[in-house]
Amino acid sequence: MSYNIEQIKAAAPSVFTETKAAHLTDKYIQTPTIRVVEDLMNLGWEVTKVQEVRSRKYKGFQKHLLVFRNPSITIKGENGDDSFPEILLTNSHDGKAAFNFRVGIFRLVCSNGLVISDADFGVMSIRHINYTFESLQARVAEMISKLPGLVQKINLFKSKTLTETQMNDFATKAAALRTKKTVNIMDVLTPTRTEDQGNDLWVVFNRVQEKILGGSYTSGGRKARSVKNFQKDIQLNEQLFELAEAYL
Repeated sequence: MSYNIEQIKAAAPSVFTETKAAHLTDKYIQTPTIRVVEDLMNLGWEVTKVQEVRSRKYKGFQKHLLVFRNPSITIKGENGDDSFPEILLTNSHDGKAAFNFRVGIFRLVCSNGLVISDADFGVMSIRHINYTFESLQARVAEMISKLPGLVQKINLFKSKTLTETQMNDFATKAAALRTKKTVNIMDVLTPTRTEDQGNDLWVVFNRVQEKILGGSYTSGGRKARSVKNFQKDIQLNEQLFELAEAYL
């Protein structure tokens, strides 16, 4: 599903805020997020997810997330296991954030979104005062130029076979990122689809990531809940990716 402008406004009104928060001085330059959204749309990117945090104190100015996907850019996988690069844009209008861009991967077979976190794909920022269409083009071009490296990293994950001990260790450490309670590791490691069967690092990482964020496991004798807060989602995604890299 891709969002049009009206659907974005309904999901996250703060994206359209043009006035600055009352506590900000005249020196603060306000650039509404919708300007960046429209510019990315003009570059061929579609909005596939929209969220904003709940905030009474900064209602209308709170942090928000938009996820973009370009249907013309695909990472081909074996047996239809294709992935699509994504741009994750976070911002707020309370003076506490710049436009932050992260690279993500949407895996078609499981409708699962991953956030990439390594030395080549760190957070890219544009301050409100410095925002121009050209600065956005430069950031997008930089991210696209690094996609071959991302494909290489995914292939590296696929080429690494994990032992049963390593899989259990990875799942245990992954679960510890969410809870201190005892977790049923078999819940975390058991594949939910044929495409995720196997013991290479890529499929193990994908099924563990899906279970940890989706709450598809038992913790402390009770079913865990899915992660709803997008800031926590991004944080866990990045931590899981860094954890997986340690097994290369």
